Amino acid sequence: MRGFIFGLVAVPLVLVSLLSMRPGGLRYQLKNVFRRFRLVLVLGGIYVIGSGAIRLALGDQPATDYVIGGLAVVLAVVFIILGQDRPLES
Repeated sequence: MRGFIFGLVAVPLVLVSLLSMRPGGLRYQLKNVFRRFRLVLVLGGIYVIGSGAIRLALGDQPATDYVIGGLAVVLAVVFIILGQDRPLES
């Protein structure tokens, strides 16, 4: 129980201190975090809807698993491209 409570306190403190040290300050970094979180929610929704549609369209074929895995890889690449830090405004 003590470890859980320690984690509840220590993890946010470490995250805030690390984000504060990065260029642009804490506010800029939190904007990037929230932007990435929204992106993950959108891409996660696309994955759930897409995998459901693929299961309905292709049924229980062995290729279905590969197509769903391919969808996951494509969405991961989209996240890597769109989730990059925005340039600092000077």
